Amino acid sequence: MMLLSDDKVSHLSHVLLDRLKATPIARLRADETQVLRGIKRVLAWELQQGEETDRAVRARLASYSRQIIEGSPEWEVLYRKAFEEERRKRKKS
Repeated sequence: MMLLSDDKVSHLSHVLLDRLKATPIARLRADETQVLRGIKRVLAWELQQGEETDRAVRARLASYSRQIIEGSPEWEVLYRKAFEEERRKRKKS
């Protein structure tokens, strides 16, 4: 997984805020600065969860008795499957 820089997270937060403001059914109940902070906090949490899941999945694949070459079609399929399983498992807890 790729970690986003602070600049990218900030840019993404502003893009999301602009989209929210342009949506007729959405109304902001706080000032824009507070909303931006909230968006950044959620993005940071989601990125952290993704990184933790990625590390767990990579460790799992590395523990297989037969070495699977990263980037190979087999590795990609196993990674995707394990990543989804790990996300479901983390969601339950």
